[in-house]
Amino acid sequence: MVRDVTLGQYLPGRSIIHRLDARSKIVLLLAFIVFIFAANNYMALMLITMASLLVVLTTRIRFTLYLKSMKVILIVVLFTGILNLFYGNGAVLWEWQFLKITEGGVNNAVFVTIRIAALMLISSVLTFTTSPSDLTDAIEKLLSPLKLFHVKVHEIAMMMTIALRFIPVLLDETDKIMNAQKARGADMESGGIMKRLKALIPVLIPLFVSSFRRANDLAMAMECRCYNGGKGRTRMKVLRFGWRDFWALFFALIIFAGVILCNIVFPATVR
Repeated sequence: MVRDVTLGQYLPGRSIIHRLDARSKIVLLLAFIVFIFAANNYMALMLITMASLLVVLTTRIRFTLYLKSMKVILIVVLFTGILNLFYGNGAVLWEWQFLKITEGGVNNAVFVTIRIAALMLISSVLTFTTSPSDLTDAIEKLLSPLKLFHVKVHEIAMMMTIALRFIPVLLDETDKIMNAQKARGADMESGGIMKRLKALIPVLIPLFVSSFRRANDLAMAMECRCYNGGKGRTRMKVLRFGWRDFWALFFALIIFAGVILCNIVFPATVR
């Protein structure tokens, strides 16, 4: 069901990850993206995977919720993994006409699949453990140097956060519309691809109408509260770095050093 998708939701908690500064979590997410693509052998990849699972367990959020968040990209992961099977060098493991699977292709498929899954897990950690207001403030703070070039940083951060937080709302709205159409006798689960796509038209039209209505209501609510951007805006909760943030950055440095060491000691699996 569409309602099972948890992408973009915030789940309040008291874990160490929840209490980290939002800026630290964004920086650590960017660092993790570098780490996962810097790993070029199975030992380094295993180190990154274990680190990501440790972070997930530290959040004290049920792992099933992380699995639900991956439903959105499951087809993309499988398609990308299968496609990479046919690209690579090395010993030929299977061949049929112009198609062939090599040892390098298998390695590429494994690396791509694990990388995308790990990135999705860590991205879910950020959204699960960071409130929308903290996320907006953190993005604005990190992008504040761009104000020197007259970039509207606050508006960009606000739009990014609103778009992210509207994902679960739109998914829930889609589920309601689909159930309403099924109650009226619509068949969305049988037939070929074209038939299923045509069956989605009665869902997409009211979904667009609902989305524009929600956007208009949000804009009107912001205007009624005299919202005028980040100019002169004060914050009830000021972001501050604490000892937890320094320990988290130290942990990231250890993981980075481990990845570099694995790349030096062990031969590269993918190039």
